[in-house]
Amino acid sequence: MSERQGPGASTGNSKPLGDQDASKKDVPADDFDIDMDAPETEKAAVAIQNQFRKYQKKKHDVKS
Repeated sequence: MSERQGPGASTGNSKPLGDQDASKKDVPADDFDIDMDAPETEKAAVAIQNQFRKYQKKKHDVKS
């Protein structure tokens, strides 16, 4: 049985919390290599959205 660990629990990650975003600060927000007009990108987005909707429905059904 696996249990989630809270924010105070040791996860084996020795990196301090303040350094996690250090690598992201060097890259501008508009700098990425995804072709937003490509049909593969649209297919991937639809697939991701579909899986997320299934997850949300399953999550909602378990609560009810």
